[in-house]
Amino acid sequence: MSRFLALLLDSAARSPRGMTTGEPKEPVRHTWPQVHATARRMAAALQEGADGLPGLARGSAVGVLAGEPVSIAPAAQAVWLCGGSVTMLHQPTARTDLAAWAEDTVSVLRMIDAGLVLLGAPFDALAPVLAERGIPFRTLEGLADGDREIEPDADVATEDDTALLQLTSGSTAEPKAVRITHRNLHANINGMVEASRLDVERDVMVSWLPLFHDMGMVGFLTVPMTTGLELVSVTPVDFLTRPLLWAELISKYGGTVTAAPNFAYAVLGRQLARATEGSLDLSTLRIALNGAEPIDPDAVESFTSAGAKSGLRPESVLAAYGMAETALGVSFAPVETGLQVDAIDADQLESHRRAVPAGDAPARRFPRLGPPLPGIEARVVDDEGRVLGEREVGVLQLRGDSVTPGYLTVNGPVATQDADGWLDTGDEGYLADGDVVVCGRRKDVIIMGGRNIYPTDIERAAATAADVRAGNAVAVRVLAGVEGGRHRESFTVAVESRKAGDHEAEQLIRKDVIGRVVSAVGVRPAEVAVLAPGTLPKTPSGKLRRAATGELLRGRSRPE
Repeated sequence: MSRFLALLLDSAARSPRGMTTGEPKEPVRHTWPQVHATARRMAAALQEGADGLPGLARGSAVGVLAGEPVSIAPAAQAVWLCGGSVTMLHQPTARTDLAAWAEDTVSVLRMIDAGLVLLGAPFDALAPVLAERGIPFRTLEGLADGDREIEPDADVATEDDTALLQLTSGSTAEPKAVRITHRNLHANINGMVEASRLDVERDVMVSWLPLFHDMGMVGFLTVPMTTGLELVSVTPVDFLTRPLLWAELISKYGGTVTAAPNFAYAVLGRQLARATEGSLDLSTLRIALNGAEPIDPDAVESFTSAGAKSGLRPESVLAAYGMAETALGVSFAPVETGLQVDAIDADQLESHRRAVPAGDAPARRFPRLGPPLPGIEARVVDDEGRVLGEREVGVLQLRGDSVTPGYLTVNGPVATQDADGWLDTGDEGYLADGDVVVCGRRKDVIIMGGRNIYPTDIERAAATAADVRAGNAVAVRVLAGVEGGRHRESFTVAVESRKAGDHEAEQLIRKDVIGRVVSAVGVRPAEVAVLAPGTLPKTPSGKLRRAATGELLRGRSRPE
């Protein structure tokens, strides 16, 4: 049996802690042993098969489409107890074209060679859509009603068997899944537990994160299940409907550990600023992990300042770097140190690829993301693969037991590691006193006049313009002609505004965006597109998609 499964079974047998779901309407708590007992009954039912479907065999890939954490937790365990792998399918929203979603889902299921989908609330109504396309499924409701419980086989899973197939957040037109083995999961969980000093006796995790994303599925479901941590879990819809609920749950349950992308802390910060003093107690929070997208120091400052009246300590902010290719975590800043920012000389970075402390020179500010987790090595290489030194900027590479052996793609499996076990992250950055610092995605860097300009700097400046929706600005690299036999680059900025469509207001927004971008990075965008709210393409987990935005803008510029 794999060490991951052994850890899970040990927690199921001994832990008095569990998960609370159903907030804010009907909170219900299930201990981890209760969750596991449900999982054993589900596993027995899956092995038996039903309605003409064969029993689930070891090594089978299973898609899960459900929104409620209380049903996803035992369902995932049940698949693992049968020796299968779990793929959390992307969830349709109210705006989703169900026909297109179904075709994408068929492509994903074919890619991972899944023989079954487990369907649960609130997506039960999609059963006819799956049936129409011949997708075999079983509903989670009633799956645990039987009396028989599976007894886990000692040989049910090895270290190199697949536990998770994590869908990437890119375009669903060409799906890709990261293959996470039992070894990867065990190594990454242990590394994160050690780095964050998780304590099963005192820590309470609070989360609204989507479970189809690695931060939610691994960090705030699999970790507490396998270590026996107390968990309070609601859905993303609960958070988006009423963001202050997140803080209220931390206050109500004495939450000590939470996590979210940067945009969510910006949203919560605005809510906390309006909250009545004394209505919330955030003093118990010791880790507010910020990851999954670039961290904006100004947004973090607004969040901690607004939360101070509720007892929030700035030291609780923990900047992190992670990716699905390592199961979840890559590096964590030391706990109880707050956000540490590296201010570096902008010219040295953009023209000479060095991260030199800024002094009085114009600066670029990057969060320090802490040392690699225990068991992970990190290095920086240049375009020729030469290993770079301290504060030299290049591509980050990773190695260790957490690192995935490969992807599944529509064209077959693809290895991720080189001959020496190194994974190319595709992220540019540097190492500073052992800390990882990420500058941006390599493919998104804009090169102008010999300078390497990161779109995040442009986007943050554009987002401060009047009438631009917070967090809804994208900088896209474009070709601006040929010079000296080489393509000359520029960029377009796309922003969302509720005043889109008002010609005069759009002109003012464009002028404001241009001024702020030029002031921030010293270059002028080729164009500023003002779009209606909800126009910018986003991944299922809410990240803005630069490549898809570029396609959208090119489509808008074509003649009818």
